[in-house]
Amino acid sequence: MDKDTNLRSAAEALYPEWERLSEAQQDALLLGARRVKYKKGECVHRGSLDCIGVLLIEKGGLRVYMLSDEGKEITLYRLAEGDMCILSASCVITTITFDVHIDAESELEAILLTPDAYAEVCDENIYAECLSYKILSDRFSDVMWAMQQILFMSFDRRLAVFLWDEIAKSGEDTVSFTHEQIAKYTGSAREVVTRMLNYFSSEGIVELMRGGVKIIDREKLKALTR
Repeated sequence: MDKDTNLRSAAEALYPEWERLSEAQQDALLLGARRVKYKKGECVHRGSLDCIGVLLIEKGGLRVYMLSDEGKEITLYRLAEGDMCILSASCVITTITFDVHIDAESELEAILLTPDAYAEVCDENIYAECLSYKILSDRFSDVMWAMQQILFMSFDRRLAVFLWDEIAKSGEDTVSFTHEQIAKYTGSAREVVTRMLNYFSSEGIVELMRGGVKIIDREKLKALTR
């Protein structure tokens, strides 16, 4: 199987409306498409400075966040294997009027669709256009949830929700993030995270370890999320 066939098969598996595209539209998306790799922590998209295209994630994850002039980060949402990253092609989405930054959360492998080809296919195909707006709508819901947590939820509950979501996703009792990383994900300061984790530890909810947090009482943690 040649490289082009491999790329086509992968794109077909990752792009939900692939079968609704004409053969010419499929070819247009694949013409400039290529596989890309990013290292953990590497910048993928920097606000208005980049418009690399749409990413179809094959492996790894992305963190989408906003960055203030003072350097404070607020995580808006995270993407994982099988997701599409639309905001990395924000230059072709006229409804996007704010800048976001995107980093590789882990070793990332993805198929990159060029912004011009993607915009052309969306203009021609109503299913492709609707898919884009559905994804943007879903991500907007994620952003609103993040803002609700930051603005209206006490930090002990916010931290408990974050830890609970992480162990629910992984199926393990250990969250392998540093205090600095947790602060970025929860929109807080590292010192605040450290104080609250120390409190959780004193209450027998977690055990602090180098580069991570181990949940030792799931019931107490879950109670804090309510």
